Amino acid sequence: MPLLERGIKVRRPERAVAMITLALLNVFLVTAALAVVKLTPDRSLALRPPTVADRTIVPAGAPALAPAEATAPLPSPGTLASHLAGPMRGAGLGENLTGVVIDAMTGRSLYSSNAEQPAVPASTTKVITAAAVLASVNPNHRLTTSAVRSSRGVILVGGGDPTLTAASPKNAYPKYASLADLAKQTATALKAAGTTQVTVDYDTSAYQGSTMAPGWKQLYFSPEGDVAPVSALELDAGRIVPGPQYTPRVQDPPAAAAQRFAQMLTSRGVTAHVGSRTTAPKGATRLGAVQSPPVSVLVEQLLTHSDDDIAEAMARLLAANLHRPPTFAGGAAATRDVLTRLGVGGGVQIFDGSGLSHDNRITPSALAKVLALAASPAHPELHTVLSGMPVAGFSGTLGDRFDAGTASAGRGVVRAKTGTLDGVNTLAGVVEDADGRLLAFAFMANRVQSPAAAISALDTLAGTLAGCGCR
Repeated sequence: MPLLERGIKVRRPERAVAMITLALLNVFLVTAALAVVKLTPDRSLALRPPTVADRTIVPAGAPALAPAEATAPLPSPGTLASHLAGPMRGAGLGENLTGVVIDAMTGRSLYSSNAEQPAVPASTTKVITAAAVLASVNPNHRLTTSAVRSSRGVILVGGGDPTLTAASPKNAYPKYASLADLAKQTATALKAAGTTQVTVDYDTSAYQGSTMAPGWKQLYFSPEGDVAPVSALELDAGRIVPGPQYTPRVQDPPAAAAQRFAQMLTSRGVTAHVGSRTTAPKGATRLGAVQSPPVSVLVEQLLTHSDDDIAEAMARLLAANLHRPPTFAGGAAATRDVLTRLGVGGGVQIFDGSGLSHDNRITPSALAKVLALAASPAHPELHTVLSGMPVAGFSGTLGDRFDAGTASAGRGVVRAKTGTLDGVNTLAGVVEDADGRLLAFAFMANRVQSPAAAISALDTLAGTLAGCGCR
């Protein structure tokens, strides 16, 4: 997610509240297979500490998402169009606005404005990536970073974990793999074998090809820090100094990770020096290993926080799972393969998994179809797409949005993925309307002059859907 998408500051809820939210989302994953998702009777998903905002709190015993009523009335396309006519002309939406609204239960189109016209999707691309991964990869799969013996000492083997961190706090959620834990295991094994001096080489062969996708800019790495050069081995997402999500990244994440690993070994009584990039031999003795959170958790993280590093890792994992090359092109091809299998065969041309590429093109129709599939009882494997998307006025990249005017009707009842690049603002998600009908939508504004105005106008469009029974 590029710099402009960070213009809206996001408040992070307290950890206890976050844990309650996760519990509520688990209720959804159990019940959603019964029917298309619907929100609670008061249509509120907002769950903040009382000191943050004067908003309705979902009781701890109530499901955040419950089965939808099939009898909820369907909006009239004509009435819906009349309600959207004004907001679709909103100031700031640029010269090329497209959009679509469909009924999540039936897939019926309720509103369309050039919905088959490809547009730059920005980070709404992550919806496509997430759905493809969830449809094809075991949600419990974890990515492994390991250390193995070599003739020179140790090889640090990257497994594509984008969340590998130097040290993971004991009570953190999710619990990320810790390089310090791996160093401890490795040093213990080496000293038990009588080895106290090693060279640390590193293996990144799990990924192939360029570290930068077509349509990316060098400034994405530094100074903006949107993403690291894509590699199977990176520590703290390649940040020069571990910290906030958007800080400058190193140019060679694998070498930086190996250097830190060598320092950790040295501090544990095994003198270590960094060697070079290599490929670990098959059957090499493993000295230690650490694992990422499950894929389902990683997908939620990439959607909630628009995490570009996780998105690119998931695209390569998908490629490998479908026997495609673990490259940008392989990930894109694998994504298209899965979408075709799901019945969304057209309207998607992508070059990365994160949406940072200005060369990507997706139609609003394709995005809405994927979202409707994610809400369908026929595809329980996709439900994490909905539980991972930010909630308007509460979480992730929608944390400080939907606060004024018509948009405020969407607080707590809109779940959507944001998208922002230079001249591009997009919003795609689901919303329960005033009559209790679940709708999937996608609005895509290209050639935008004012990002702030475009964001406000997109929120107004989604808020209009939330406040409209439109019969």
